[in-house]
Amino acid sequence: MRGRAPKSTIFAFIGPAVIALALVGIAPLLYAAWTSVQFFNLTRLNQQRYVGLENYWTVLTDSTFWQAMGRTFLLLITSLPLQLALGMGIALVLHRPGLSLLKTLCRLSLVLPMATTYAVVGLLGQVMFNQRFGVVNQLLGNADINWIGDPTNAFIMIVFWDVWQWTPFVALVLLAGLTMVPTEIEEAARLETKSWWTVLRYVQLPFLLPGLVAVLILRTADTLKLFDMVFTLTRGGPGASTEFISLMIQRVGFRAFDQGLASAQAIILLIITIILAQIYIRVFYKEV
Repeated sequence: MRGRAPKSTIFAFIGPAVIALALVGIAPLLYAAWTSVQFFNLTRLNQQRYVGLENYWTVLTDSTFWQAMGRTFLLLITSLPLQLALGMGIALVLHRPGLSLLKTLCRLSLVLPMATTYAVVGLLGQVMFNQRFGVVNQLLGNADINWIGDPTNAFIMIVFWDVWQWTPFVALVLLAGLTMVPTEIEEAARLETKSWWTVLRYVQLPFLLPGLVAVLILRTADTLKLFDMVFTLTRGGPGASTEFISLMIQRVGFRAFDQGLASAQAIILLIITIILAQIYIRVFYKEV
């Protein structure tokens, strides 16, 4: 029987990862929590002081904060169902037998949108949806649609790009879940019924639930903190129509220089994200 590895060897393997996680994730979180209970304005550093929960009370009673949260949740409930529906459809098509070469090429092409950074997607959107020179208006018969300058159109544009970029991620995760379905069970179910919904609901869905919960948690967290693409595309405009909560935190922290208030907003956003993740786990893992 082999002896257990010494503690020094174990730490040599996992120690660097733990240290990196602490420096990159835990330390900034602790600093944000400390800053959130301070009056910490970069233009008045000599007035920095402990204020307790005053910043949190200011945030929770600020209608502008809740308006930004409302816009963020509207983006979430608009883009996430579209990503799930389209991703599920793509996964089911790629899971069907036959056309192996074509399906391999499709899987490779699904990686491209995910490999594109948010900032590049935003800049690409500025070019494609330009009112005068954009290819989208040209494809619509030289239409004169103001995509970036109209509040509704700007929101639709952000939803479009978010769905385009992250539907492939949903598809690949769900496709991985479909490969876990026992072949003999799936084939027997297809012989019993020609209804694709029956096969999906009673045979495939139980194997998809773990991946589905992971997708819900990851995409919810990403959507709630979406910043780069929106900032490069609309700067939160026109007006405040696309100022989601992440852009508001950036504006408060780095334009108004109120680090304490911005940290309190970020901590509240983190708490909301954790609550949603727990809801997903409790609701969907009951099925499992």
